[in-house]
Amino acid sequence: MGFCTLAASVLLFAGCASVPPGTTSPATTTTPGATTSKASPAPSVFPDAPLSEIGVASTNLPAVVTLAAPTDLWDRIRRGFAMTDLDNELVRDREQWYATRPDYIQRMTERSSRYLFHIVEEIERRNMPMELALLPFIESAFNPQAVSSARAAGMWQFMPATGQSFDLKQNIFRDDRRDVLASTRAALDYLQQLHGRFGDWHLALAAYNWGQGNVNRAITRNQRAGLPTGYLDLSMPMETRMYVPKLQAVKNILARPEAFNTTLPLIGNHPFFDTVTLERDMDVAVIAQLAGVSEKDFRALNPSLNRPVVMAAGTPNILLPWDNAVVFQQNLQTFSGPLASWTAWVVPTTMTAAQAAARVGMSEAELREVNNIPPRMRVRAGSSLLVPRSQTRNGDVPLHVADNGHLSLQPEVTLRRSSVRARKGDTLSRLASRYGVSAVSVAGWNRLAINARLKPGQRITLMLPQRSAVASSRSAKKSVKVATRKKAVQKAGTRTAKARTPSKRAVTKVAASKKN
Repeated sequence: MGFCTLAASVLLFAGCASVPPGTTSPATTTTPGATTSKASPAPSVFPDAPLSEIGVASTNLPAVVTLAAPTDLWDRIRRGFAMTDLDNELVRDREQWYATRPDYIQRMTERSSRYLFHIVEEIERRNMPMELALLPFIESAFNPQAVSSARAAGMWQFMPATGQSFDLKQNIFRDDRRDVLASTRAALDYLQQLHGRFGDWHLALAAYNWGQGNVNRAITRNQRAGLPTGYLDLSMPMETRMYVPKLQAVKNILARPEAFNTTLPLIGNHPFFDTVTLERDMDVAVIAQLAGVSEKDFRALNPSLNRPVVMAAGTPNILLPWDNAVVFQQNLQTFSGPLASWTAWVVPTTMTAAQAAARVGMSEAELREVNNIPPRMRVRAGSSLLVPRSQTRNGDVPLHVADNGHLSLQPEVTLRRSSVRARKGDTLSRLASRYGVSAVSVAGWNRLAINARLKPGQRITLMLPQRSAVASSRSAKKSVKVATRKKAVQKAGTRTAKARTPSKRAVTKVAASKKN
């Protein structure tokens, strides 16, 4: 408030207070018809009494909060940290592990630069702790193509069943567990759900890694035993026990990189990619050409696509580097060539790969390669195959095929369950090679990880072609017959030798007769 305004207020207040009770001020209006007398002069505003000294009052105002935008994305992430810190020996151990691997941190953080801004935006929009933006560092080192031995896939490492429950499509044309936008949405939905259930972010993270049912049972066990139920109090596998310490260690390093002798790559606080909507099916090669990017860079932003064509019905949105998205839109308007050279064909009846290839006018080798059809397998009716466009098959792939396309196979020969024993030094790959089957199939038949170690003598189940099994059986029977025949021959030879060799008694008789 200005000095003049303050003085005016004081004068007004003082004037009102100077009117004696029961008297009328000069400004007072009289009753209509009454006689008005001359008003007496108003008393002085400033009395003759001395004024009090001006004092200095102290104020405790809150500090001024800066509104400056974060200088880079790391700064923005640091400002959003909101979880309770974990501080124990496991955290120190993980800090040491990461700090002694600067090349690994460099690769991991550089890879994250494509996706991190979008994740940060989504976390802020949901008002969630920014530590969650660092979770893909722990899950996959920010590699959207990562696949675990337990078949978890993508940056956020969704298991197939969990992915399906969060509407992540998984078919022969795409795997949304690897999709940047879809998997991030599903992961944050899942984490919010887990936090709502357990009321604690550390327990929510444990459930994300171990499964909410396992965490719930561990909590119940501690409650029955009268024990605390915090993250550090529960009995859990070592992988889950180390899960939050890993995240805390990465958080500490990113919060104070200089303390760990670490240099973070600069990531600008702006979008890396833009979303482009497709109205027609398009080959990946055509998209890359029109956008001015390499196919490798395109697939790095669209890792869910595992075929050479993008189906607009199933994947209407693609991601392109920010500036290249504008280039793509401009070039698409003037492009006059064919947009797609591939389409999907639903197999009408069960047939061999050679028969299917002849139907669609391509070589058997190319059909097998494009659709990942292994040897000695027939394609069942209802399967969706990627085939070249032709005059009879020239339309875009419909939604029900793009979203639910599957490949169903059956062996060309009947398989028979067999059990074999692993030898010393055997691996699944070595054992599979010995019997002419796929290591992935052997892992599936025995519910083992592809890199599982085998103990000598361990029984392994194999599904071998009936012909091979019959041949093995015949070979075994033949071996038995040969062995039996050998034994018979040996026995017969022994008898003949005995018959030809004179007995002691006969030799004695002959000797006696010679003497006589």
